[in-house]
Amino acid sequence: MKEIVEELERRREAARQGGGDRRIASQHAKGKMTARERLELLLDEDSFEETDMFVTHRCVDFGMAEKTIPGDGVVTGHGTVNGRLVYVFAKDFTVVGGSLSETHARKIVKIQEAAVRNGAPVIGLFDAGGARIQEGVASLAGYADIFLQNVLASGVVPQISVIMGPCAGGDVYSPAMTDFIFMVKDTSYMYVTGPDVVKTVTNEEVTHEDLGGASVHAKKSGVADGGFENDYEALVQIRRLIDFLPLNNREKPPVWDSYDDPERPEPSLDTLVPDNPNTPYDIKELIVKVADEGDLFETAPEHAQNIVTGFIRLEGATVGVVANQPMSLAGVLDIDASKKAARFVRFCDAFNIPILTFVDVPGFLPGTKQEYGGLIKHGAKLLFAYAEATVPKVTVITRKAYGGAYDVMSSKHIRGDVNYAWPTAQIAVMGPKGAAEIIFRADADKMAAHVKEYEDRFANPFVAAQRGYLDDVIRPRNTRKRVIRALRTLKNKKAENPWKKHDNIPL
Repeated sequence: MKEIVEELERRREAARQGGGDRRIASQHAKGKMTARERLELLLDEDSFEETDMFVTHRCVDFGMAEKTIPGDGVVTGHGTVNGRLVYVFAKDFTVVGGSLSETHARKIVKIQEAAVRNGAPVIGLFDAGGARIQEGVASLAGYADIFLQNVLASGVVPQISVIMGPCAGGDVYSPAMTDFIFMVKDTSYMYVTGPDVVKTVTNEEVTHEDLGGASVHAKKSGVADGGFENDYEALVQIRRLIDFLPLNNREKPPVWDSYDDPERPEPSLDTLVPDNPNTPYDIKELIVKVADEGDLFETAPEHAQNIVTGFIRLEGATVGVVANQPMSLAGVLDIDASKKAARFVRFCDAFNIPILTFVDVPGFLPGTKQEYGGLIKHGAKLLFAYAEATVPKVTVITRKAYGGAYDVMSSKHIRGDVNYAWPTAQIAVMGPKGAAEIIFRADADKMAAHVKEYEDRFANPFVAAQRGYLDDVIRPRNTRKRVIRALRTLKNKKAENPWKKHDNIPL
């Protein structure tokens, strides 16, 4: 028996070594952790239960018969994050560049299936060189098997991808179908075709970083929901994100102990909105002053900065926040902001997370670039997402709510449950000056008086309140208290959409 146990430990140690000391040292020299080091940091101490440690590929072509390493380039299993179950896989770049083989894919699929069956999130750590070309179509089939599981798991359990090295070709489509993608700056990149192919086909010369680095996807493309400085920061922040999320679509969001008084007033909010309606202010100041302990986990903070999305807690329970940001493009809705917010709203609705919306929106961004880019359909995504959502929805209009953007931003008309406004709110078809110039175009000499007349009539929240489109006009200092009280009344909300196979959101 002793010899058998010793052999078991020898085999385990061989598997843990992955590609060996030289390749581990190379990984460290690039500023990257190994797959197992990453899982050790991500998961609670001594909670990781590994599966398929001894799996090897079955390829015998192109000399692969002599290159079998236990685990076959991916470490899989489950563990806990602050005591809550998660399923994980981490691609091991030290083993054949982390490339995907048929058996490598089967290990990941097994984890995906177990996560759905047992109702727990899937976290994938990507650091790989794509498909294993020695296996040909078998590796491509492996990708497709993973893609199918991504689709089946969507809306059932949270799926999170962390890009911590190369991620190219077929590898990028699995993260693209997950709920959140995060990247590590300077050491990770994502693209469908690499710089060499780009140069051959389009004659463009571009670096890995400029083609698909974190700076590209976290800021420009919006593919990534954030870029972190290094592996350590990325994994610590993923632990933080998991704390906000329910484990599956049958659970309500987690509730953690909170020592922040739910009745706490915030007098500074009374002066947050400037007297000049064209002067910007930072909507994040409002969010953090309303949130428990000022804690905001922002998603995609560098992309579409004219809208803020993220998670806070109120009375210890997770709430999703969507807020127009006057500091960027005056908080206007454009293509990128609409897509960013729509996807976030749909995630919250899929996982029973209430949605709090702060509105200060002057409308949709005009111009040929936006119209040619399909602003109509992209703006409709956000409208569709809010209207479809059945989770509790609380809306607070702080200042401008103009035109169709007023309707889109979780208005009462698209099933907002509780809709408040501050006394500074202005709800109208458009700004006073533009409206007056249209209505009184024949009386230009008295335009200043007409602008004042329109301001007096609509530059306040009371017309909407008189019609019941607002439930109350509240003092800014009481926003936290009123929102919490509203959410308490909505805890047992029941709302169902008509039966359908699925909807057809304007993609």
